[in-house]
Amino acid sequence: MRVVIGSKNPAKIKAIETIFSQYKAEFIVMDIPSGVAEQPFSDAETIKGAVNRAADALYSGEGQIGIGLEGGVEKTENGLFLCNWGALVEKDEPPIIAGGARILLPEEVADRLVKGEELGPVMDDYAKKQNIRHNEGAIGVFTNGQINRADMFTHVAKLLLGQYEYRHVKRR
Repeated sequence: MRVVIGSKNPAKIKAIETIFSQYKAEFIVMDIPSGVAEQPFSDAETIKGAVNRAADALYSGEGQIGIGLEGGVEKTENGLFLCNWGALVEKDEPPIIAGGARILLPEEVADRLVKGEELGPVMDDYAKKQNIRHNEGAIGVFTNGQINRADMFTHVAKLLLGQYEYRHVKRR
């Protein structure tokens, strides 16, 4: 099975490789643009970014499966929430889509995002660290390390894989 991952982000790659570990999978990692804003600002935009990455990865990498994982934020009446979505695309099939954990972002972070900044650099500044998006992510900072970005995306990837397996078992 040739699995094309639409991102070179280490947390996203680790998530996909972890959940496909029971398969004989060849992984192709490609830097696929999401086709949405650098900072997706709704579930709809974040989903679109994940689907775009998955579809473009599938065809660009000539795989059997393309996977896109995308992080974003969703504005609610309770404040700005971190969100994450994933998509798994196969040729001639509708995309499989799944979402994951959500946490409320602190106002000082949310305010900067609303003003147009991107979460990654805001988090580096907020936590006084570098490359948080490639390591623990905002989720890791705000859950005191209980959940990191790879864990968060692993959960989404498991939801994708489970639906993929169901799709193929159901047809037998």
